[in-house]
Amino acid sequence: MSGTGRTAVRTAAGSLAVVAVALLAGCGIRSTTVPVDAGPAPSRMFCAAPRLPATPPAETVIREVYLVCTGMQVASVQRDVTLRDNARLTAWSLARELITQLQISPRADETKAGFRTTVPGNNLFLLEPQDGDPKGALRLSEPLDELPSFALAQIVCTLTADALVAPEHAVVLGGPDGDELRRYTCTSDLRTRPEAADSAGTVVH
Repeated sequence: MSGTGRTAVRTAAGSLAVVAVALLAGCGIRSTTVPVDAGPAPSRMFCAAPRLPATPPAETVIREVYLVCTGMQVASVQRDVTLRDNARLTAWSLARELITQLQISPRADETKAGFRTTVPGNNLFLLEPQDGDPKGALRLSEPLDELPSFALAQIVCTLTADALVAPEHAVVLGGPDGDELRRYTCTSDLRTRPEAADSAGTVVH
């Protein structure tokens, strides 16, 4: 090939390269010669809450309880809650039953759907109302800051979802006598961030 022909080929190739770069830039794609690892594609994991029978068994009521879903957030499931004495049901006794529900290992269908609980079953229980506490305040037998990750979120969200326990969708909780009381709501941060429990709630004086 003559020198003139080779020059023409090189010129044409250079022009094509310029056009290709311009097209990439126009599409919002930055040209690079270095491999880029963008990491795995973002994913969202959701737990499908099992369905309960339309008619609950006698002497039970359907209540929402919050379990940990795939280790990333807390989400609600429905449970048949047996009431020991429906005629004498109080906010305190219902709160006790709901906390007991959180301590029970998830049912087989809940486990299959990706749910678990972090609320400890040993040595954690609802204390009797204390003198001097505001009406409706609830105290647990363990300090709140010693509960496992997500356990406080499970308890707060379960209690505030019940109209009898928390008619204003807020609950005042504390640890054993002497621990400060805090007012909690079921916030998005509390449901999705394990560390949010450290700063959740507002102090009740």
